Amino acid sequence: MSTYISHSEEETKKIAYKIAANSKKGDIIVLCGELGSGKTKFTEGFLEYFNLQNELSSPTFTIVNVYDAPNFPIYHFDVYRLEDIDEFYAIGGDEYFSNGVCIIEWGEKIEEILPESYLKISFTRDFEDSNTRTLNIESFGKFNFKEV
Repeated sequence: MSTYISHSEEETKKIAYKIAANSKKGDIIVLCGELGSGKTKFTEGFLEYFNLQNELSSPTFTIVNVYDAPNFPIYHFDVYRLEDIDEFYAIGGDEYFSNGVCIIEWGEKIEEILPESYLKISFTRDFEDSNTRTLNIESFGKFNFKEV
């Protein structure tokens, strides 16, 4: 596991940007953490690498948004409102896994059905400094995480 401390939204976005630079089709990135912990800012930084940051919209009510990166689509999921894993299957969520890069906010809710290889980033807020976040990054299976 790798741990990064971010002192601002910009630092969180820079970490994401560096991870995006090493991403490839089939990568799954699970973002975990309470509301306001930096998951959406991370996604914004990830999309910035592909010059798609102005396209970002929250998938909270649509479950998934699709962004067309140059070499593969990026699927941005927010599974917070799913009642159970069956709902994810019902929208064909598992069919996205190998077709592009999947960024899954609240992904811990569906972790048991993820492929064996994925990157999990857990965000924690610092309640003494509202700008500081701790990002714990853990790779599973054969996910090749390059330090940022």
